[in-house]
Amino acid sequence: MNETNTLRIFKLRNQIREYAWGSKTFIPHLQGKEEASGEPQAELWMGTHSQGSSRIMINGREESLRNIINEEPLKMLGKNTAGKFKNELPFLFKVLAAASPLSIQAHPNKIQAAKGFKLENEKNIPLDSGERNYRDDNHKPELICALTNFDVMCGFQPIKDIVERIKYLQLEDHIHGIKQLEKNPSAKNLEKMFSDLMSNNNNNQIQQVSILVNRIAELQPRDEKDTLIFRWIARLAAIYPKDMGVFSPLFLNVVKLKQGEALFIEAGVLHTYLNGCGVEIMANSDNVLRGGLTHKKIDLPELIKILKFDNEGLKIIEPIINTNEYIYHTSAKEFQLSKIVINDEEPFVKSNISSAEIILCTEGSGSIKWSGSTLEIKHGESLFIPFAISEYIIEGSMELFRVVVPTK
Repeated sequence: MNETNTLRIFKLRNQIREYAWGSKTFIPHLQGKEEASGEPQAELWMGTHSQGSSRIMINGREESLRNIINEEPLKMLGKNTAGKFKNELPFLFKVLAAASPLSIQAHPNKIQAAKGFKLENEKNIPLDSGERNYRDDNHKPELICALTNFDVMCGFQPIKDIVERIKYLQLEDHIHGIKQLEKNPSAKNLEKMFSDLMSNNNNNQIQQVSILVNRIAELQPRDEKDTLIFRWIARLAAIYPKDMGVFSPLFLNVVKLKQGEALFIEAGVLHTYLNGCGVEIMANSDNVLRGGLTHKKIDLPELIKILKFDNEGLKIIEPIINTNEYIYHTSAKEFQLSKIVINDEEPFVKSNISSAEIILCTEGSGSIKWSGSTLEIKHGESLFIPFAISEYIIEGSMELFRVVVPTK
């Protein structure tokens, strides 16, 4: 790379991940394609992850963004980001399109990830093996911001609500430990009850799921919360009739995010995305421990080790408005997401940028200008802005999402 290239803004060519739960229409339509894809397109990745780095055109040829950053990390990332994150872009930015539910899952913290990664390396489990829980030694805090109505389960409900709903459904004799939990509503008893239920592999799961489905059909939902929970139990049972994860809406918060609302998920928080499309930003990790609602590997004992059994996992993030930028603040040190809404009369002006940035256009079209140069951008396109750019102006009529590394 030469000096001129470090002062350019680059359009990204990003990988699309095809998973069974993905949508055949959302990502193609975002990119301006009229026809649906042949296979479900679940995620579009923007960043430098080793399993799917974005690519850019430079010096007349296409190069991996990961390799380009490695060549000149100070100019591409900035001194603070390069020093703090070992010359690597610390986040992975995604468009996520869920037409059906993902697995019930959680992510480890840094200490748990380092320990698990080391142990699986010592066992010589290949990094690409389906038997892997830990594919790296990093944690994975993540933020999802809804582009459409977005249903999600996240974090355990208050214990009193769990007990009360199970009793209303008359399931005390089918969920071992509920009476003890009612008598002593502790995190330890919630862990035991949840672990016993999810590890129930005595070949009568279909019968137990059927009993649950019959109860929600016989008893009327008492409020909107019951209605949402019952609806998802029925849908999950239709997809996974043998999976005890169908009971999870009784334990986890079931939430419907509206467009523009965001949810922050920390290490150890049990969650799953049920249906909807959004932009997701996370630390650069691929560590996932699954507990159900999947055909992939489930490692319940390892999952239980990292889970938090409190009721503090549900963190809805309200943006802070700064003129035409809506900033979603979290405790994550790797990323900060914001939404930018501009029109022809009100451009977005940014000077003294503090780190590399990735910007995604989700609606409209316009241009970005810097140092006498102009690059056109339209919905579905994304940009990498090196730290060395310093300042830029975005003009047009657009909705964009911007990711930076926070300075504080």
